[in-house]
Amino acid sequence: MPKLGMEPIRKAALVKATIVEIGRTGSLDVTVSQIAKRAGMSSALAHHYFGGKEAMFLAAMRHVLSLYGAEVRGALLSAEGPEARLVAILRASFSPTNFRREVVGAWLNFYVLAQTVPEARRLLAIYQRRLRSNLLICLRPLVGREADALADGLGAMIDGVYLREVLKAGPPDGAAAVSMLLAYLDAELKGNRQ
Repeated sequence: MPKLGMEPIRKAALVKATIVEIGRTGSLDVTVSQIAKRAGMSSALAHHYFGGKEAMFLAAMRHVLSLYGAEVRGALLSAEGPEARLVAILRASFSPTNFRREVVGAWLNFYVLAQTVPEARRLLAIYQRRLRSNLLICLRPLVGREADALADGLGAMIDGVYLREVLKAGPPDGAAAVSMLLAYLDAELKGNRQ
């Protein structure tokens, strides 16, 4: 007889194990068995809850996106004015919750998955639209018509910093990432004010 209330706990454990395993291997080339073992359960139980590896990957990315969204919303609550809100978005993008080695690995593999899996492509498009929208809301009062190009540039830089991070050794340095983006942003804002 199944234990009541265990499904959400087990699913959460499998999602976290998926993120860790993808980060550990650096690819989507992990098995349900590896993920289940890391979560402390059988692969049969993992298949029961998710049906397969692709569904586990998608659940893991929904989890990552959910944490990211919550972090951005929380950061924006205490930020006043467009520049402070912009800095809050950038800091949330590279917070210790979002900028961990395994999460960076999951993001990069998510981009790979989005090339062939429509649901992953849809999730990625939602993330990109929300990021762009949040950036535009902050940038329009600061740079007017140049906001679209600057939002696209900042979005590309965020993705690029994640890509660089996965290729270097050592723990991710979110503070350095934010500093680099803020320097870029400062140069762009000064250029638009002249």
